Amino acid sequence: MDDLKTLGLVLPSPAYLFGLIFFGIAGFAAYRYGRKAALAKPKWIGVAMMLYPYAISETWLLYGVGIGLCAALYLYRK
Repeated sequence: MDDLKTLGLVLPSPAYLFGLIFFGIAGFAAYRYGRKAALAKPKWIGVAMMLYPYAISETWLLYGVGIGLCAALYLYRK
């Protein structure tokens, strides 16, 4: 484990991994819903939910953006 730290690699926390999986699945569901209902906003919000965790490394920011995108999905569901 110390070898990884000397290389600059740090494993993510379990909370980060849970958020990554949760928001990825929610994004996929939103994408499928938007595609089947022919609604552009839910579809693109779903794509954003699936992809944004790759650009964020902080756990608190992952949950903050994820909750914001879930709120946007709730507002633009129809």
